[in-house]
Amino acid sequence: MTDHGTPDGTNATLTLGISADGTAVAGDVYTIPARCGIAVRLTRGQVLTVENPSGHQVCDFWAFAAENMAEHLSMAHLHTSLGSLFPKTGDALVSNLRRALLTITLDTSPGVHDTVIASCDHARYRELGCTDYHDNCADNLRMALMAIGLRAPLVPAPFNIWMNVPVGSDGATSFAAPVSRPGDRISLRAEDDLLAVMSACPQDLTAVNGVGVAPDILRFCVTDS
Repeated sequence: MTDHGTPDGTNATLTLGISADGTAVAGDVYTIPARCGIAVRLTRGQVLTVENPSGHQVCDFWAFAAENMAEHLSMAHLHTSLGSLFPKTGDALVSNLRRALLTITLDTSPGVHDTVIASCDHARYRELGCTDYHDNCADNLRMALMAIGLRAPLVPAPFNIWMNVPVGSDGATSFAAPVSRPGDRISLRAEDDLLAVMSACPQDLTAVNGVGVAPDILRFCVTDS
């Protein structure tokens, strides 16, 4: 049986656990280094706020139900529940069991996020011509959970915060630079006890994280309701 929790390579993500089980200190601000990921444990009602200091950095985002990691945030089910590809403030983000796991309570950006594209992985960078290992979001998810003593049961399609993937009337997609701005933030309220994982996307071979800039840091904090 395939082990979806084993990364194809490693980076500093393995050492970035914010605590033994991923519990944050409420109100403290944490930094996700460029090209790395961090997992955080949320209890129902807590609010996770993710900040984009540079404005051009994409955040691949996942969430798993704390009591049953087979239940996870699902973009396919989100499309059905919203009747849209583009979630906005006030929208619930649902699981593969069609339950609301998070609600967007604040979005200071223009609201351009992606729910279509898979996270970058080792195979994707091979397609792009890499012969050596390249940091990637799928492995960041795996390692972020390993850093708090857990394993990813699978790599679901992520909610790509600030990622700009225009969808044409003919269904064609393309990769464009983010339209988010320095300091933009998005806040997500947990509707159940969750494990959230964020990856400061390492993509530097397409325009996903902007043109002529390197992948950058993200910041986040958890606040009580």
